Amino acid sequence: MIKPVRNEFPSTYADRLGQIYSARITTHSKKSKGQFFTPLETAKFMASFYSSDRSTIKILDPGCGTCILSCALIEKIVGNNNKVKKILLDIYESDIDLLEYINYSLRYLKKWLLKFNIKLLYQIYSSDFIIENKDCYLSSPTIFNDSSYPTYDIVIMNPPYFKISKNDNRAIIAKTIINGHPNLYSIFLMTAAKLLNSEGILIAIVPRSFTSGNYFKEFRKTFFEEILLENIHLFGSRKETFSRDKILQETLIFKGKKGVNNGVTHEIFLTHSKGIKDINSAKGKKFKLSELLDLNSSEKILHLPFDKMENEIINIFKSWKGNLKKYDIKISTGPVVTFRAIDYLYDLNQTGNDLAPLFQLYNTLPMSLEWPVSKKGKAQYIKISDRSKSLLIPNRDYIFLRRFSAKDDKRRLIASPYFAGFVNADYIGVENHLNYIYRQNGNLEKNEVLGLSALLNSRLFDSYFRTFNGNTNVSATEVREIPLPPLEDIKQIGNHIQKSNSLTNSDIDLIVNSYFDLGQLFVAYEKN
Repeated sequence: MIKPVRNEFPSTYADRLGQIYSARITTHSKKSKGQFFTPLETAKFMASFYSSDRSTIKILDPGCGTCILSCALIEKIVGNNNKVKKILLDIYESDIDLLEYINYSLRYLKKWLLKFNIKLLYQIYSSDFIIENKDCYLSSPTIFNDSSYPTYDIVIMNPPYFKISKNDNRAIIAKTIINGHPNLYSIFLMTAAKLLNSEGILIAIVPRSFTSGNYFKEFRKTFFEEILLENIHLFGSRKETFSRDKILQETLIFKGKKGVNNGVTHEIFLTHSKGIKDINSAKGKKFKLSELLDLNSSEKILHLPFDKMENEIINIFKSWKGNLKKYDIKISTGPVVTFRAIDYLYDLNQTGNDLAPLFQLYNTLPMSLEWPVSKKGKAQYIKISDRSKSLLIPNRDYIFLRRFSAKDDKRRLIASPYFAGFVNADYIGVENHLNYIYRQNGNLEKNEVLGLSALLNSRLFDSYFRTFNGNTNVSATEVREIPLPPLEDIKQIGNHIQKSNSLTNSDIDLIVNSYFDLGQLFVAYEKN
């Protein structure tokens, strides 16, 4: 048995248990289970969001690990509520190897609470949290709270993070919020939201990825109807949040309450820290909900400015009324999926074959194309035939935009202009890891191609994109939603680009910042 130290706080004991267990399993095992243990400082910070004067409090901790969140929360309740007499705690943990540690943790917590004459009744569920509570997706509690499933005063959680198949039973249960292959954490969040009572509180640490993107669109729509966000905390570093588990993940902490959103009057307190060490001295600012989230939009993208500069950038974009659709410009995903089209692909040009150039992610650089690339296994050509015609697009003027950025890329948006004269061909191939931008009814003008490419590669657009995108994916849906300046401004920037002999990121930034008079804004950015 791993014994507690004399007068040790339950959360400290739970943290020690977590470190001991974590040291015994591999990083691969943690990733396969989506299992990342909450550091003690983070657990206490999350617990600080909650206050209650109830005499009886019912708590849910799904995916509990060693119960560090429950322990930190209950310590906070005991320290601030002299009325509490009974705590009801339900926890879920499907990793049976953790059950021994959970029992150590909760037995000590129960003993510790007796010092304050507080009774703890806990229930440990080793079943799957979502499957166990599937009924919450079938009905809603009435005003008399006579639901067929339990409801809680507070849910505190660090759910598992990994994608599941759309045919997974858990995805089928939550099919109303699913699009494509869902990440399990979003289903945990939605289930938790449904299990709150009418005044319930939800506190969670989760990836930022739910804030945008088509995969989470239906989730956002339903979740923001259930939960009214009150606090959000951002981390400047991906390395620190789960550093013990050697996990790089952009995460956030939020507190929300059960209720209907009112974007006009409701405020959100947004805080940020560099990491865990400075979390208790986090700086913050209040925002109207409508400044961060447009509930009337179809996408319901949540913008999260990390600092004053990003907030000013959001306001700049809000002042622009254009977008791709208004300018008769479309964005599509490259139709060539290499493993499906393998019979038509060639690394090198083949004499006697009718071949079209194939452009892939690694050919696409900021403001330039590197093609062909002479590397074995890097297809640069695609055969033109009756069977492959559906994979090809006409050789016209386009903008190629990477759908994914590498973790070491300095910018999320990487775009290159493409002009039909680049190659002598009737058709070209665009691989599935690229988006391509074009005018469906007609052709993009040269200054439009250059101007829009420059904007997409600029620090201005990169900074705006980061306020709502917390991963390395660049979806066509997100790009369609980005506000754009007047088309004439885009053309004028394109004209400046044509006159420039250098197209480095620095040159692009100089032109874009000068055009929109943003010099002073980015001076602060450079200092940071």
